[in-house]
Amino acid sequence: MNTVVGITGASGIVYGVRLLKRLPSRKTVILSDEAVRIAEMELNMAKAEIEALADESYDNSDLFSPLASGSVKFDGMAIAPCSTSTMSKIACGIADNLITRIASVALKERRKLVLLIRETPLSSIHLGNMERLALAGAVVMPASPAFYPKPKSVADIVDFVAGRVMDELGVENNLYRRWSGRRADSTDSRGARRTRR
Repeated sequence: MNTVVGITGASGIVYGVRLLKRLPSRKTVILSDEAVRIAEMELNMAKAEIEALADESYDNSDLFSPLASGSVKFDGMAIAPCSTSTMSKIACGIADNLITRIASVALKERRKLVLLIRETPLSSIHLGNMERLALAGAVVMPASPAFYPKPKSVADIVDFVAGRVMDELGVENNLYRRWSGRRADSTDSRGARRTRR
């Protein structure tokens, strides 16, 4: 499986980094200039450190990258995090950098495209662009963690979101405990303690 990971200028660079660390097969990364600056602020990671987690990388300005053409095969793309600016460009068909161009290719070639949106609250403009993208075949996924797995750290919360992105890409993973319909350490009808399995 060949997956492209785009990392754009929104808080939550850790989501893209976690995907790069856990995706099992060939992966390519592209970082926007803003993402590079935020990575330094949030994670103390330089661009080269993040690029080293992938099999290959391209500059976001490189519209001559092979991946800019629909004739070059890749299985799916995740943009994590995806700024609302990037989301809006993709929704309007603007492909002015490599990340937005590859997203446009994914849509027109009917390949998997997952946009991990990291913004709150959302305006009606954002919501309208999300609807447009969903109708075009993209998976629009706000970075919304669940708390039923009883996270004990920020890493657990990040893992849940990264695991859900991998689910949508069709990549098997065990990054989080899946819903079972039972509460942890609940009591059954006879009063006996029942622990999570």
